Amino acid sequence: MRKGVKSVADRLLALLALIVLSPVMLAAAIGIKCSSKGPVFYKPQRMGKGMKPMRIYKFRTMRVGADSEGAITGVHDSRVFAWGAILRKTKIDELPQLLNILRGEMSIVGPRPEDVEIAERYYTREERRTLDVLPGLACPGSIFNYTHGDLYLDGDDADDAYIHRFLHVKLALDLYYLDHWSLRYDAEIVARTLWAILAAAFSRKRPPYPREYRAVFGDGERQKE
Repeated sequence: MRKGVKSVADRLLALLALIVLSPVMLAAAIGIKCSSKGPVFYKPQRMGKGMKPMRIYKFRTMRVGADSEGAITGVHDSRVFAWGAILRKTKIDELPQLLNILRGEMSIVGPRPEDVEIAERYYTREERRTLDVLPGLACPGSIFNYTHGDLYLDGDDADDAYIHRFLHVKLALDLYYLDHWSLRYDAEIVARTLWAILAAAFSRKRPPYPREYRAVFGDGERQKE
């Protein structure tokens, strides 16, 4: 019953968000066309529910063809053009995925859709539980990536850093979410995501490690090596 409510709420909220945020999305599209040659949208293939690959919609933030140089965007990645960096910082680049939600391919809250090859090659059996549900726009792992991912992804090889230093930490937080899921928890994650974006815009102070991290790994910082 609760998951049925979640499905209906997802589509209603996605439709409302598309209407309310349409001016923002139009501005984003115009900025892309003025900043970089190529299409407005980027449609990468990601792993969906049940390990079925799917296409997600994003505003393009990197030069055309940049994905051939690596799947993961590193800290200060030179492939990202200036306007694209703004879209990424404010998470506006993810808004077109509201269309995926309307199509029933994604949820507002759920584990972020992963690169297909990374999911196939590097997910453990336990981590594949995150593929038993619809992927989402927001989740504990995505919040942690936004607030602390740069600590893990700094270096010359962003793909290697992500796979060996960050991926399993992020998935551990998403598994915690799955094990404690509720509609109230979903609402909390949406609120925390918005707060993290606003805090990043107005404060240089890094937020504390999230409660999911402390619950899984304890109070001490997990080794990133």
